[in-house]
Amino acid sequence: VQLQACGGGLVQAGGSLRLSCAASGLTFSNYGMGWFRQAPGKEREFISAISWSGGTTYYAQFVKGRFTISRDNAKNTVYLQMNSLKPEDTAVYYCAGGNTNWPRVNDYWGQGTLVTVSS
Repeated sequence: VQLQACGGGLVQAGGSLRLSCAASGLTFSNYGMGWFRQAPGKEREFISAISWSGGTTYYAQFVKGRFTISRDNAKNTVYLQMNSLKPEDTAVYYCAGGNTNWPRVNDYWGQGTLVTVSS
């Protein structure tokens, strides 16, 4: 199983980024998918998850109203649209997939993509 995340970068506060995570080696439409992040010196934290069909989503309180998770099962890809970014959103962002521990699905992990938000 491979989860390949991309889309990170440097953005000013108030800006937007869209992260993508392409999956291979699994039947993507059978799995819930999620996003986590880890800031320097901090533990990895859960951000959001989406069910296999896309019909159910879940967000951590600190991103509600700013981030949107979505998926395209035809493309085996999950997305995280991030708006109104803040400097405290700076972190390495990881995608994950699985069917246990919903919504914090983490049977499979991708490599991270770095998001840096400047003030």
